[in-house]
Amino acid sequence: MAEKKPKKPLGGVKKRRKLAGKSIALEARALLDGPAPPEVSALRAAIGADGGQVLASYREPFGGKWLVLAALPIDQVEPTPYQRNLSDTHARKLETVIAKLGRFLDPIIVVRKETKDSATRYWTPNGNHRLAAMKTLGARSVIGIVVPETATAYQILALNTEKAHNLRERALEVIRMYQELAALDDATEDEYALEFEEAALITLGLCYLENGRFSGGAYHPILRRCDQFIKKPLRAALDTRRQRAMTLIELDKTVVEKVEALKAKGLTSPYLKSFVVARINPLRFRPKDAAPLGFDEVIERMTKAAEKLNVDRVQVEDLAKSGGAPEE
Repeated sequence: MAEKKPKKPLGGVKKRRKLAGKSIALEARALLDGPAPPEVSALRAAIGADGGQVLASYREPFGGKWLVLAALPIDQVEPTPYQRNLSDTHARKLETVIAKLGRFLDPIIVVRKETKDSATRYWTPNGNHRLAAMKTLGARSVIGIVVPETATAYQILALNTEKAHNLRERALEVIRMYQELAALDDATEDEYALEFEEAALITLGLCYLENGRFSGGAYHPILRRCDQFIKKPLRAALDTRRQRAMTLIELDKTVVEKVEALKAKGLTSPYLKSFVVARINPLRFRPKDAAPLGFDEVIERMTKAAEKLNVDRVQVEDLAKSGGAPEE
């Protein structure tokens, strides 16, 4: 009889898995080693010509890519145009903290972007609230880590750890970024997988543009399982995305009708929409080994199920058992 392996003690320390990523793992003393590449030297010169002051050039310790630490004229720095709106509450909190400390300690991430029709020379995909706070406080310059690769401006969701995004903010940032990138080249959606984070956010972003009060949270878990990146250039894929968004909006109209009918029966709960969506979700009890369903088939099944849903058969105890997250 095979000897049983001893069980690991409860509460033991789990070994953390290593995340995928190419690293050269530089030692601290190696961050200044070697001559800077020509693009970094050109960036340093451009910063000086813009009225800024280069403080240092160095290689970041994970991938060894070159960065420039610089003081930039604050009136030449703006947030990327496709990110979420500024939160007054968060900006005011930062203003208070910076004013009390009498110090600005957290550099913003910046890329230099040449624009012929604007005085703006720098975009920050990560630092909008800190930038706004410094401008309100009357600062004339701001410290930034300038990244030579301008594509960093589109990696906002991966970079932005300043304040947690809700689903609506994430989706709107993605679709605004998508529309900007669609005009640049013939890249496909999966080539921007890091920037877009997930395909569902593209479709939901279009829904939010059409209806700012759209209840994306009710459909997001389903879309994450059936909405995939489209292997077409962004400009061509955008038409398909618009069709998906309109299909989802039409489904939502039917769901809202059922929710209103339930309210008319006297059922009141913040979970009504989540309850209806769960009832018509074709993926809810689908076996894991079953063939995956695509977006169109999932939404078609949900639409038919929503139209057939008999609200007269729904009881209070059914709603109580459902639980789920409240609507946004």
